[in-house]
Amino acid sequence: PEWVGPVAAGIAFILVGGGMHTVQTAGLALATDLAPREVQAKVVALLSVMLLLGMVVSAIGFGFFLSPFSQIKLIQAIQFAAVITFLLNMVAMWKQEVRNPEATTADRYRPGFQEAWADLRRQGQWGRRLAATFLGTFAFSMQDVLLEPYGGQVLGLEVSATTLLTAALAFGGVAGFVLAARVIGRGADAHRVAGMGAMVGTLAFAIVALAAPAESGFVFACGTLLIGFGAGLFAHGTLTACMQVAPPAQIGLALGAWGAAQSTAAGLAVLTAGILRDALSGLASNGAFGPVLAGPATGYVAVYLLEIVLLFVTIVAVGPLVRRVRDAPVTHEDLGLAARHARQMSGS
Repeated sequence: PEWVGPVAAGIAFILVGGGMHTVQTAGLALATDLAPREVQAKVVALLSVMLLLGMVVSAIGFGFFLSPFSQIKLIQAIQFAAVITFLLNMVAMWKQEVRNPEATTADRYRPGFQEAWADLRRQGQWGRRLAATFLGTFAFSMQDVLLEPYGGQVLGLEVSATTLLTAALAFGGVAGFVLAARVIGRGADAHRVAGMGAMVGTLAFAIVALAAPAESGFVFACGTLLIGFGAGLFAHGTLTACMQVAPPAQIGLALGAWGAAQSTAAGLAVLTAGILRDALSGLASNGAFGPVLAGPATGYVAVYLLEIVLLFVTIVAVGPLVRRVRDAPVTHEDLGLAARHARQMSGS
């Protein structure tokens, strides 16, 4: 029956999303347990960059494989991805973590979730921090279901070309994660980095929206690259902030809370974006907004404008969390500059 295909595809998406976010949260928790605190930001960046590099390589490979496009090639690409994903996960999980009987003994005290969460909330403004993560992730994730159909339906790009947009998005994300790890490693405030990522995102979505009237695939690609860059800065900034604020014994809980906020926001964002695009595009096609907005781009651009608004709201939410300059820790570079300034003053 015809309904079997859509139902099977829906179940597949649920399994992929559930598996990815479960592995992400547990993997980050294990990595931070093993890494010294001063290099945890770099470890987070490394794991995230590997995820994005996988997206870059697979997107480029699929782009070439699907040109020229055919339904059979698309099915073969999905089958190949499923097999490779299974094999890589088996290799990755094999003997990953040695069993520790003392940590899993039945008589060991384990605080309940409510108790552990209450202890974590006493460490700072966790409600605002997770709300900012939710808002920013929601704003960045609404485009996930729209970029490729936007390129095909509005700009007339081929399937292979729209697939390569995923590579551009992931490449921008890699650049964002690397830059965030670099500046945070030098003492920059993680919340400030997240706010900068949201600001880059507002510019990126404006560029993507302008690609329709400009009828330019190049403008669209530049905007997509910037979306990935801003999202990388934001994700790394919020995740590192949660890790830095949490006590060492509760980093796993902090990562779980961040992952729950992020994955929930991403799922709701994709659902909301699809519904809004379809509803607004249908109204526009029926002439509800006048002849000027009767084209297929109306629904897409409306969602992009909503994402810009949400990113500004995210910046407002992140603002009070940013460490003030006078509260920032004194670094060796600061001491060196102060010493040189004192010598110059004494010499004059």
